[in-house]
Amino acid sequence: MVQTVAGTLVDTLEKIGVKQIFGLIGDSLNTIGDAVRHSEIEWIGVRHEEGAALAAAGQAKLTGRLGVCCGTTGPGSTHLVAGLYEANRDHAPVLALSGDMPRKLQGTDYFQATDPNLLFRDVSLYTATISSAAQAPAVIHQAIATAYAGRGVAHLTLPQDVIGGKSDGAVTSVATLKPRPEIFADDADIAEIARRLDEAGSIVIMCGAGCHGAAEELRALSDRLKAPLIHSVKGKDIMPYDDPRWMGGIGMIGTKADYKAIMDCDLLLMLGTDYPYSEFLPQKSTVIQVDERARVLGRRTTTGLGVVGSVRPTVKSLLKLVKPKSDRQFFDRVAERRRTWDEMLDKQCDLARSKDRIHPQSVARAVSDLAARDAVFVFDTGLNTLWSGNWIRQSGEQRIIGSFNNGAVGTALGQANGIQALDRSRQVIAMCGDGGFNMLMCEFLTAVQHKLPVKAVIYNNSALGLITLEAEAIGVPAWKKAIDFPNPDFAALARDCGGTGFKAEKPGELREAISQAFKAEGPVIVDCVVAADELPNLPHLDLEKIGNFAEAKIKEAVLAVTGG
Repeated sequence: MVQTVAGTLVDTLEKIGVKQIFGLIGDSLNTIGDAVRHSEIEWIGVRHEEGAALAAAGQAKLTGRLGVCCGTTGPGSTHLVAGLYEANRDHAPVLALSGDMPRKLQGTDYFQATDPNLLFRDVSLYTATISSAAQAPAVIHQAIATAYAGRGVAHLTLPQDVIGGKSDGAVTSVATLKPRPEIFADDADIAEIARRLDEAGSIVIMCGAGCHGAAEELRALSDRLKAPLIHSVKGKDIMPYDDPRWMGGIGMIGTKADYKAIMDCDLLLMLGTDYPYSEFLPQKSTVIQVDERARVLGRRTTTGLGVVGSVRPTVKSLLKLVKPKSDRQFFDRVAERRRTWDEMLDKQCDLARSKDRIHPQSVARAVSDLAARDAVFVFDTGLNTLWSGNWIRQSGEQRIIGSFNNGAVGTALGQANGIQALDRSRQVIAMCGDGGFNMLMCEFLTAVQHKLPVKAVIYNNSALGLITLEAEAIGVPAWKKAIDFPNPDFAALARDCGGTGFKAEKPGELREAISQAFKAEGPVIVDCVVAADELPNLPHLDLEKIGNFAEAKIKEAVLAVTGG
């Protein structure tokens, strides 16, 4: 059988360990589909191309290995773009493939004509058209190599006549196509970090996504320095919630104890984090930042020392140099404030708090209590992110994925499908707001068709809850006509799609519904009807925002009476 260019591409993907390709088949992808059919790669046909890009991004975020998605000519490819920003913003290697019309039709304003390379330029580190069979091997290699090297999106445009034509040879140097290795910091930089740590009194260590795989080293450094460990939301899953060193998060998904600790400490050591919310970072304390990406050093707050390096080897080297400290007063004070904060969280999620209403905090805590010890949680974006982020108590073996840099609503289910496809025996739980779930609910059908046993838990408050909070924060009354919306019966929807559905409307129904959902085979939706007027905890709130909230509430009360 003659090898096509499509066959060469698919063969290369198979050799580097790609397990699935996500896409929606069409005329310009038929040769790709045929090549996949004759390979060991699984084709997962989605209901919407954005779901394909999200699935590939979810896989890449979790594993650090290449995810692959594709869309056909014109609109089939343009639909990929929104989902690809997940990989772009979260630094995950993804290869996006765009089918395209034959070369002889290009430039003639033909049906479904687009310029894919122009369209994908912002979201991609690399974008190119395979314009000939002779060019294909080198371009395929370059695209995959760039996705891995830059940890982001590479994009290829595939004209029908080229991709279906006879291959001019295999891709060479396939062994070089692999995730980027750890970066070792300069010895002089490590010595300087150790010197500053030795001179400092109270120290806080802030851990981001770059700390994954370094839990043992972080514990040892915390013990050596008597320094509390705090985390960004992307670092929450590195250690179990009840590790005595692991003090919780910072910002809206965080604690007042950690905010005060960061503002009071003598030195903040930022490891593998580019935390964007500068208002939660100190402007006076000495800051040391360690990251693999030189470009992120010092851009969020005034930084005294920036070091390029991966966290695990850097901390391992530091442990050989830094002197042990004996004063535990600062650490113990932060730990006590953390215990007080946790007690408040426990009260807020107590099912006995209301007789007839489910509070959203109770949903997150029930899911946390009943989830498998190695489950993967995929958070959606919105007010639901705060409930999940603050009330789920991770085991240390679980993983947490979300749209934490891109902040896109409606991304949880698509990413969960991609992660579930990697291992259908592992529990994957999509924590969805109802607004987000409505955006791409069609991807539940993808889960049903491909036997992806994703459990989708929906916070159903019939509103865009975060928009209410954001409006009130600037003193504007929430515009209910624009924010509130009706929902379908999500449990019935699940059953009509061929899955399983459960619904909880009263506190006494919640844990049983979630327990039964987690025991059920195949994809499941749990429709949790929650109180719509619940406000999140605000670890740091300035006087201006307090005044804005009060003003907005007064205006809302007046509008309720006047009907304005």
